[in-house]
Amino acid sequence: MVAPGFIDAHTHSDTAAIDAVDAVDGAEGRLDTAQVFASVVQGVTTEIAGNCGHSVFPGRYSGLAALGRVHSAIGRVNHLASLIGHGTVRAAVVGYSARAASASEITRMAAVVDEALAAGAVGFSTGLIYTPGSYADTAEVTALARVAARHGKPYVTHLRDEMAGVEGALEEAIAIARNSGAALHVSHHKTAGKFAWGRTEVTLARLAGLRDAGMDVTCDVYPYTAGSTGLGAMLPPWAHDGGPARLLARLREAGQRDLLRKAIAEGVPGWENTVGNGGWDRIVVAGAPRHAGYQGRTIADLAGAAGVDALDLVAELLLAEDGDVTIISHSMREDDVRRVLAAPFAMIGSDGVPKPGLPHPRWAGSFARVLGHYAREEGLFGLPEAVRKMTGAPAARFGLTDRGVLRDGAHADLVVFDAARISDRATFAEPLLPPTGVRLVVVGGAVVVRDGTVLRDRVATGAGPGRVLAC
Repeated sequence: MVAPGFIDAHTHSDTAAIDAVDAVDGAEGRLDTAQVFASVVQGVTTEIAGNCGHSVFPGRYSGLAALGRVHSAIGRVNHLASLIGHGTVRAAVVGYSARAASASEITRMAAVVDEALAAGAVGFSTGLIYTPGSYADTAEVTALARVAARHGKPYVTHLRDEMAGVEGALEEAIAIARNSGAALHVSHHKTAGKFAWGRTEVTLARLAGLRDAGMDVTCDVYPYTAGSTGLGAMLPPWAHDGGPARLLARLREAGQRDLLRKAIAEGVPGWENTVGNGGWDRIVVAGAPRHAGYQGRTIADLAGAAGVDALDLVAELLLAEDGDVTIISHSMREDDVRRVLAAPFAMIGSDGVPKPGLPHPRWAGSFARVLGHYAREEGLFGLPEAVRKMTGAPAARFGLTDRGVLRDGAHADLVVFDAARISDRATFAEPLLPPTGVRLVVVGGAVVVRDGTVLRDRVATGAGPGRVLAC
């Protein structure tokens, strides 16, 4: 089959290629080429980054153009487009304090968002479970989403709660879209945790009803029952007040640990509380460079083996790793995942987080898994619909003109795959195994993958066909 190059609607791969080039061989936590190329060997020719309220500009890079220059210099294997992240903007203007933004600060944030969207960012994203974005109220987010609406670009949100409070969080997102005038795109839609299982029947019906009434609403989804994020996100928002250094300082104090234990056990109003909705036995360490032996094991198992309380183990691990620990959370149910995948307004986004260790297999397996397992084997939808969800649908959502289609004059981003053989091989134990059945991947007219192998000479420094796209 010949298809348009796949477009990953949701990644966190903003600087993966840069980090792999910049790191010294053998350095602790260095990304290797298997992680950098895991996306393109599935046929992904464009990645949408800057999701969940976190973009690398303003901050590490001054803007999209600066990011593009660096990527062009190193030689990208595929294209990258980026949203502008609310959390990053808030950190730059307001800082990491747990407080409301002033009117003047909201005006300054709006100016930053406006500049980024004018320069080609493809939308405005929030991650309302992550600090400092979670410190914002609905009015602040609405004011910034109005800027996206003026540019005709979507409001893309990781909801404030995807667990017990998912319905209320979805209503907040709907209100933000309505009152701002922006199109709404719900990131990695799910109903996670034992108190929310089955609620996709309600949330999807709500989204479908809005679409029937004329509202521009879409979502993305990855084809797994586990999510992935930072270990610090398992702690309540107040623990992060003041930024990463203040979090680590709190973790050193026995009294603060007791308060954290209590918050997880009893909950905090407005907080998602992943562990309270599931348990430490569902949280697996994915990436901890200085504790490789912890990777692939649950927090509950590690704490039991060490004879310590789970919260104390988490605190010591975060302190030893300077706060940089990724986890996998087994929090969803298969029927909910299937329901979202089948929704006609859902597109495919891996939510890939290319980090060292044992990352979630979704980074290397999502697209092949949809085509092989869910379309061919399970018959959840036909092959044309599966391809639409990973090509034309995300291209339309993010304004990627002449991508996601096969026609004369369109961009020459293509994938050739064997529909009878394409399958994901990535597992939680071996998360970077490439798929089978991908024959050819073409980016910008250049063949970059042949029979599952990246042609390294085609992506040499400064010569790669991939670009940072401005839309």
